[in-house]
Amino acid sequence: MSLVRPALTLTILMTALLGLAYPLGMTALSQAILPHQANGSLLERDGVVIGSALIGQPFAAPRYLWPRPSAVDYDAANSAGSNLGPTNAALVAGIAARAAALEAANEVKPPVDLVTASASGLDPHISPEGAFAQAARIATARGVAPAEIRAFLRAHVEGRALGFVGEPVVNVLLANLALDEAFPMAAPPAEAAPARTAATNPDD
Repeated sequence: MSLVRPALTLTILMTALLGLAYPLGMTALSQAILPHQANGSLLERDGVVIGSALIGQPFAAPRYLWPRPSAVDYDAANSAGSNLGPTNAALVAGIAARAAALEAANEVKPPVDLVTASASGLDPHISPEGAFAQAARIATARGVAPAEIRAFLRAHVEGRALGFVGEPVVNVLLANLALDEAFPMAAPPAEAAPARTAATNPDD
């Protein structure tokens, strides 16, 4: 019985410290120092939340960058990959179909990240090569010179974290918002979604 009181005391103390004080303290600290990131890196346009810089979403209009495919149709509540292996016939066929559709739309062979999905299905980034491959299509849709779009995209490449971690990337949503600001379109034309299969049988 002599050990019961210290055990209960320690349990209550650690619960209060690690279950209440620490989480509340970290929440308060993050809200004070990095409120935007702590609240999900949400992005707004005209006062309306349109997405998060951390979560990929679909774009199909020719005037925008297109993201990586998603095995979960960009459902942020259901992050997952397809779990298809490299010898799976559906995977191989899906990649071939996406590559053909993208090559027809962009008139260049797409890099691998544009025809394969991430393990989460919600990657908000594409490679710089994936962005540059779409420059001509975006330029045509917005009525500007391809060189202007390429220069714009080059300026929106994010470097490696800390200078050496990861690879350079382009955030699709941030770049598309910036495209609308840099190359506004008075009245967006009626645009049919391209024949993409990005959300159909994408791979990891």
